[in-house]
Amino acid sequence: MTKMLFIGGIGAGEIIIIALVILLLFGGKKIPELMRGLGKGVRSFKEGMKETNEEIRKVKEDIEKEN
Repeated sequence: MTKMLFIGGIGAGEIIIIALVILLLFGGKKIPELMRGLGKGVRSFKEGMKETNEEIRKVKEDIEKEN
């Protein structure tokens, strides 16, 4: 039984059952749209984190220049 790090104790059988339930609930045509939206959300989150890190770096550099 394969365990995924981020899911914990869920095995391959449980993942297949979850995938089938999602397929039944949303249908085959909606799943690509859902995944596309999820991908855009993840990309947006990463861009926000990158901008935040750049801003922190700039503030740190400004503080070091003052000293």
